[in-house]
Amino acid sequence: MERKMASEGDAWLWQGVKDRFRIYHRYLRRDSPLPSWSAADVEQFIASDPIHGPQLKKTRDAVKFLAVGGIVGGLSTAAFAWKYSKSPHGAALSLGAGAVFGMSFGQEIANHSLQLYKLDTMAAQVKFMEWWQKKTQG
Repeated sequence: MERKMASEGDAWLWQGVKDRFRIYHRYLRRDSPLPSWSAADVEQFIASDPIHGPQLKKTRDAVKFLAVGGIVGGLSTAAFAWKYSKSPHGAALSLGAGAVFGMSFGQEIANHSLQLYKLDTMAAQVKFMEWWQKKTQG
């Protein structure tokens, strides 16, 4: 009986994941792609939407944490590997691994410092896509 309940929970979880990504389907599987947008367009949306604008701004600010984390993680682990092994392929591998780990840590730091866990960042991105579609295609 416990196994049946666990499988029902798994099905419920999987259905939730499918529902969340179904939202993006209309933007990913289009006949003609949406035109590119600039940073000024994003800033215009942030200023025009009092609910989803600040959420999108925080989401875009989180990218800076990811970039810094990836750079610091990659360079520090590559330098450490080079210092102790003098192996070019070891330094290259540790550069890649350190960048991935650094980006993960940067994402966690952004999540807590910007309190992204309290926001529905996916909804903000979808609202921006809807706004951009209406703006460009009428």
